[in-house]
Amino acid sequence: MEGETAAKSASGSSSSPSRYESQKRRDWNTVLQYLKNHKPPLSLSRCSGAHVIEFLKYLDQFGKTKVHVLACPFFGEPNPPAQCTCPLRQAWGSLDALIGRLRAAFEEIGGGLPESNPFAAKAVRIYLKEVRETQAKARGIPYDKKKRKRPLTANATPNVDDGEGSGESGAAA
Repeated sequence: MEGETAAKSASGSSSSPSRYESQKRRDWNTVLQYLKNHKPPLSLSRCSGAHVIEFLKYLDQFGKTKVHVLACPFFGEPNPPAQCTCPLRQAWGSLDALIGRLRAAFEEIGGGLPESNPFAAKAVRIYLKEVRETQAKARGIPYDKKKRKRPLTANATPNVDDGEGSGESGAAA
């Protein structure tokens, strides 16, 4: 009896999908439902990057991120002092993660060659970049790509510690 319980709990945890897999399945079902309800209905094989962007814009109506318009007095204010009527949108990070999950789901279902994946289309990448930049400007927080810190190499260390001021010789001349 004890062995059966252990086997059930072990198989139960391995058979239940991860949070990521569950979210990916929900996202996939949502996009399929969107395509089915599209006027005219679209099959996945006829779906393009433009249709994916249309889907992302459709999702904005369910967004919770305030994105100030250029004419708003709070445009560019990181912490606006009052409420405004600017629209709510999906946050860039949410859209980016969603596209990542949909790209993976498309590849897993065998949707065709990677080049035919509408979620990986160049137009979608450009759209996401524009959303990121627009939202950053509207919040007054410029988006700067984080630079990777490179590890110090053995060659770079002696130049810093050689005591001769090698870095100053060019500046003094």
